[in-house]
Amino acid sequence: MTAEEGKAEEMTAAPEGEGGVDITPKNDGGVLKIIKKEGIGTESPMIGDKVTVHYTGWLLDGTKFDSSRDRKEKFSFDFGKGEVIKAWDIAVGTMKIGELCQIICKPEYAYGSAGSPPKIPPNATLIFEVELFEFKGKDLTDDEDGGIIRRIRKKGEGYSKPNEGALVEIEVEGWHGDRVFDKRELRFEVGEGENYDLPPGVDKALQKMEKLEESVVYLKPSYGFGSAGKQKFHIPPDAELQYEIKLKSFEKAKESWEMNTDEKLEQGTIAKEKGTQYFKEGKYKQATLQYKKIVSWLEHETGLSEVEEAKAKSLRLAAHLNLAMCHLKLKEYSQVLENCSKALELDSNNEKGLFRRGEARLAVNDFELARADFQKVLQLYPSNKAAKTQLIICQQKIREQHEREKKMYANMFQRLADKETKLEAETVRKEETEMKDEKQNGVEEKAEVDIEA
Repeated sequence: MTAEEGKAEEMTAAPEGEGGVDITPKNDGGVLKIIKKEGIGTESPMIGDKVTVHYTGWLLDGTKFDSSRDRKEKFSFDFGKGEVIKAWDIAVGTMKIGELCQIICKPEYAYGSAGSPPKIPPNATLIFEVELFEFKGKDLTDDEDGGIIRRIRKKGEGYSKPNEGALVEIEVEGWHGDRVFDKRELRFEVGEGENYDLPPGVDKALQKMEKLEESVVYLKPSYGFGSAGKQKFHIPPDAELQYEIKLKSFEKAKESWEMNTDEKLEQGTIAKEKGTQYFKEGKYKQATLQYKKIVSWLEHETGLSEVEEAKAKSLRLAAHLNLAMCHLKLKEYSQVLENCSKALELDSNNEKGLFRRGEARLAVNDFELARADFQKVLQLYPSNKAAKTQLIICQQKIREQHEREKKMYANMFQRLADKETKLEAETVRKEETEMKDEKQNGVEEKAEVDIEA
């Protein structure tokens, strides 16, 4: 038997169901724990963490009823979410990475009076050996790129969470390395955190939290203060940050379905003004959030009076045009094209919609379509000097592109011609060689005939 096999045998041998430290919150002896191998570090899993373990389970008489080791496949679950028996959520929450422990679980912390037929009888006390390999927080990003990782230190109340625009009251503490750079109590609207020197990742995390929840949030630079850093807090460029957040209270913003038409039109006007202010301040991402609200509130609104329809259309048109401008500033050209198309559906000859679509097409080297947009702008609005300038740029780009293509094709045809010439030369050489060989063979054959004669 190898040392490794001996270790595996030792780890799966039926343990004694005695002793251990009571780790239940009630101190009722329901879960006893014995550490067989100490773990490393100081951190243990938090609520919602994805944990990975190996385990083996026995009945008190030594009967093994389950083992991930026998299956040679580690077991993962979301800690603290009720996905496993109570004893596990209690015990694993006390473990460190690399720790191996034995837990003895009374029925009320395991499968209770029902058991888990056919392997676990009713009212069974169980013994588990658990080894913790890994735990990690939940990724809150839409693309699951690891940019915002949240770990719940204390579970909140209820199931409701703040939405965009909700008024929240929080306690926040920001860390860079081992330095606390920000510690405050704040009251603000979700989506406007940057006005309070909070990075966008905090706004995003708040929308996943429950009232009175306490969480630790880890931010990659793109969700923190980015490549600019934050001089006010002495945060360097491309810094990873950690925030400890307590959501003390919140009031949700009204959803679209909760508002009548008058409220949507009123709030749409307010959102437009806020967005314009953000745009003037160079806060383009925050501006887009305001303009998107207008679209979500009014895009599918029906049954409007003629006056309401005109006002809603005006707000939607402004929202799409301003979104296009914000996305141009952010160099998000696909979003520019999408919003210009929406604006032009509302007003097919809109000067700004055509011009901004042309700018986006020019930026992605779609010169022909960009030229068509600028030509249409000049056709409808001859005094637009910026469109004249952009049209000249487009025509120059198209000429340059044609020249490049001409050279490319010329080179390609020249290479083909050279290849053909080379093949012809090789064919001629081959034919001359064959003729020479045939002539030589003819002389030799004649010589042989003469000798025979």
